[in-house]
Amino acid sequence: MSWVARGRCPHRAVSDVPTLALTFDDGPDRRTTPRLLDILAGAGARATFFVMADRAAASPELMARMTDEGHAVGLHCLEHVRHRDRDVAWVRSDTARALDALAALGLRPRLWRTPWGDRAPWTAALADEHRLALVGWTVDTHDWRGDSADAMFAATRAGLRAGAIVLAHDGIGPGARRDDAEQTLGFTGRVIDHAERHGLRLGALE
Repeated sequence: MSWVARGRCPHRAVSDVPTLALTFDDGPDRRTTPRLLDILAGAGARATFFVMADRAAASPELMARMTDEGHAVGLHCLEHVRHRDRDVAWVRSDTARALDALAALGLRPRLWRTPWGDRAPWTAALADEHRLALVGWTVDTHDWRGDSADAMFAATRAGLRAGAIVLAHDGIGPGARRDDAEQTLGFTGRVIDHAERHGLRLGALE
């Protein structure tokens, strides 16, 4: 699935320079996310993290580091459940609880990527209730399958251009066929090299 859903506010990388947006779902992860932040910091790159609120609440130091280093934090969920598998009341409660947990960390997201990018007929209205812009992607790494960094880069390279939004995962979510996100780290390094070669800035979404 590849989509970029329009919402209340624009979601684009903040720069006049041609920009490529790396986005990461299902974190933070205590093993992977610190190493990912190190890689991004070494390149002066910014990314957007769509976090699971319970994992964020359990790692306040990682969330503080994300924001201190200029990354954007968006909402993913509290429970990783497809919207069409629940009714609006259930998802409204999940969303409110997730936002409350993030607010306790001083975070007030403006962007929302739903689990699996799934939307029910009422998802957009629920986003409006919370003044959230729904965000999809244009390039999918499928990193949850456990593909190698080289394979993921080869499969996505044609789409790694200005304006693209790349979906990857720094956490291990439901349905993942891998035990860690090691290959996602390798893929990120390859994207950084690609961006440098092609004059692209790796920026956060707004």
